[in-house]
Amino acid sequence: MKKSIILSAVTVAMLSLGISGSALAGKPGFEKCMGIAKAGKNDCGTSSHACAGQSTKDGDADEWVYVPEGTCEKIVGGKVKK
Repeated sequence: MKKSIILSAVTVAMLSLGISGSALAGKPGFEKCMGIAKAGKNDCGTSSHACAGQSTKDGDADEWVYVPEGTCEKIVGGKVKK
């Protein structure tokens, strides 16, 4: 019984990583825009934390969000992450 519970938990964890891993690959038609994310609204990790939603201040230059291609440079403070 315990073995099947552990196996189920591992399977769920692997599926979760697969789903979240697709966000790292990028979104067609979108670009990563740095410097415009509000606190707690970033799309992914940086050197200071591991995941989305963990930014601590508005407009941090290292934090980014996905925006439609061609719009980042039109936003004050926005810089396309390459």
